[in-house]
Amino acid sequence: MRVAVIGGGPGGLYFAALAKQLSPLWEVTVWERNAPDDTFGFGVVFSDETLDGIAQADPEIFDAMSADFARWSDIDVRYKDRVLTSGGHGFAAVGRKRLLQILQERCATLDVDVRYRTPAPPVAELAAEYDLVVACDGVRSATRDTYAETFVPDLDERHSRYMWLGTDKVFEAFTFIVAEQDFGTLQVHAYPFDDTRSTFIVEMDEDAWRRAGFEKFAARDHPPGTSDEDSIRLCEEILAGHLDGHRLLPNNSKWIRFTTVRNRTWRHDNVVLLGDAAHTAHFSIGSGTKLAMEDALALAACLHEHPGVSTALTAYEAERKPVVESTQRAAQASLEWFENIGRYTGQDPHQFAFNLLTRSRRVTYDNLRERDEEFTSTVDSWHTTAHTAITRPTGTSVPPMFRPFQLGGLHLRNRVVVPPTALYTARDGIPGEFELVHLSTQALGGSGLVFAGMTAVSPQGRATPGCPGLYSGEQEAAWRRITDFVHRQSDTCVGIQLTHAGRRAATGTPGRDGRCAPLGDEGWPLIAASPLAWDAASTLPREATRDDMDHIVRDFVSAAERADRAGFDALELQYGHGHLMSGFLSPLTNVRADVYGGSLGNRLRFPLEVLRAVRAAWPAGKALIIRISAADWAEGGTSEADAVAIARALADAGADAVDISTGEVVAHERPRYGRSYQTPYADLVRNATRIPTIAVGAISTYDDVNSIILAGRADLCAVGRAQLHDPLWTLHAAAAQNYTGPAAPWPPSWTAGSGKPPGARSDRIAPRLQLLREPAAPVHQRWLPHSEAAAPAPATAR
Repeated sequence: MRVAVIGGGPGGLYFAALAKQLSPLWEVTVWERNAPDDTFGFGVVFSDETLDGIAQADPEIFDAMSADFARWSDIDVRYKDRVLTSGGHGFAAVGRKRLLQILQERCATLDVDVRYRTPAPPVAELAAEYDLVVACDGVRSATRDTYAETFVPDLDERHSRYMWLGTDKVFEAFTFIVAEQDFGTLQVHAYPFDDTRSTFIVEMDEDAWRRAGFEKFAARDHPPGTSDEDSIRLCEEILAGHLDGHRLLPNNSKWIRFTTVRNRTWRHDNVVLLGDAAHTAHFSIGSGTKLAMEDALALAACLHEHPGVSTALTAYEAERKPVVESTQRAAQASLEWFENIGRYTGQDPHQFAFNLLTRSRRVTYDNLRERDEEFTSTVDSWHTTAHTAITRPTGTSVPPMFRPFQLGGLHLRNRVVVPPTALYTARDGIPGEFELVHLSTQALGGSGLVFAGMTAVSPQGRATPGCPGLYSGEQEAAWRRITDFVHRQSDTCVGIQLTHAGRRAATGTPGRDGRCAPLGDEGWPLIAASPLAWDAASTLPREATRDDMDHIVRDFVSAAERADRAGFDALELQYGHGHLMSGFLSPLTNVRADVYGGSLGNRLRFPLEVLRAVRAAWPAGKALIIRISAADWAEGGTSEADAVAIARALADAGADAVDISTGEVVAHERPRYGRSYQTPYADLVRNATRIPTIAVGAISTYDDVNSIILAGRADLCAVGRAQLHDPLWTLHAAAAQNYTGPAAPWPPSWTAGSGKPPGARSDRIAPRLQLLREPAAPVHQRWLPHSEAAAPAPATAR
């Protein structure tokens, strides 16, 4: 095998060393345009997981790195003149220059041909001459550009500005500095990497950057290899209180924007991308060097395990790409959190620190408790006191999900909601036995609020013939029978969602693929904000007239009055998912030329008219919630600014809370599904408006619910499919957390099952097999220059 490597950074050198180690007869050549002692950047952070892989793959490299590691386990959050510390995280960092020296020396020992100060030949020439070309040529990869039609790169340049710097102040922990200035919020990501220096990354949003005066400095000519010294001096002035007289150290330091790199594929014939050429992940969750070295290990292993280059590259991408995409999802959440940090600077320091630490959703409430119970308990105590006015005895804790909440005039015993579920079992709009069993079981399952789903306000408003309604006395009586039964059996609050399906009406029950076929001749006429069909196969609706709107207002009011008489405690109006009200709100489905179309204010006009009329008819002591689609997942749809403005307008018109969903507005949507993928929109609305929100969408673990509530991303969490899988989900969550309080009462007839049942072999007690037990690692470790001992544990908050 003849292997060409373009780029002698850590990823390229580590791959070359591993490939040569596994196959000594291979000819491995590395082209690096810079000198061996040139390096840009400062420290590189590694996780324990990555280091375990390096230790197994090449102990010599690992031993050399370990000898120069700065190690610590604490994260300090400096915010509002406070320092809050969370321990138990585990970090190791080394200077980038030292890392390159180690890898260069290892390559020399293994007889890798590394050609410094030598630009690589064109990739097409290398591909013709070598069996394999590994392109480690960075974010601005020329290789990627050459074969762009194959790789199909997606380069997402973000909005914030940041600058890589160093400092001669040695921080003792990974330190987040959040400094609120007159020009906006500035944040620093800092960590030590040897006895004398730390990495120091300064970041802020574009508007704050301009107001601070950095734009004029950045506009000056800064040739390659030079730094923006004026900006650096201004950063020193602004952050003097955190630098304690120390200096900021430049190294080709200029203001830049972060670019997230994605590629449809990483391989083209015998050419493969590695590291930043293939992908990037925001620096706030780790280093690109770490990812590149993981790539190198996986690629070398696949080449060793598979007989041909093509098969090996296919295996490499299949193995590595899902790992990288998972990292990128976490990095995207972290990146967006810091881009929008101004949303959270009104939070109490305890909540802010917890929010920051859990921003990527990889670190959660349970995970933090396992790492540093003292820190999590401190945040818990603050949240309990701040939100319940109850002081609990020392040593006791109520999980955030089991803390009460006041929803308008309605008191909820916990923060868990069963969202509206379409059952498609009604006949002539009349709910039957299955609705009774479903709602009563969910109510007995422990949630604070349970909703009946997708209930039409008129026969023409039904999505399918199997949808329930609330437009006749017979339907009202059937619902009353259900709510009476539920209220006799539990104190769970019961709500109902009212809707008019608009252009999504008159379809059959969804198939396994979730699609609904139009009923055709068996259906009924459709009305919508505009005469736009859902898709090419769907029935064309007619545009709603003013007379239609008057009837629809009356239908909603009548249904709300029936819901009150039927015994419901809460009412939700469906203003999302492409139903009639959603059709008025979205610019993609409302193309009217009258006062109900055009601007957002006009598009809101009719939905607000309905809401005000319902609010006047619905009792003040009962909660009124509106569900919206905060994003359409399609170009030109509802923007984040629109979602915030819609929520504000709904609250001003009488909504007690907004249930934040997304999508299902247009057939050509492209949602980015994932764990709790809609929660960022609930977070956006809640923290931009202070209006109570319900988070919904792929929330399935109690750990995620606790994290969302404690971080202040939402006030309530709707757990849907997980509670269909397990109707006693909330009670089981209480049992798993050893919570036995009033927020999760077991029905008296079921109390024998309230404890967690024993599992397989749970009766086995393991013997002691160690003569001397290893001492537990301390929760708090600080990095102290010229010392191998950990520093004393700091106070959790000071």
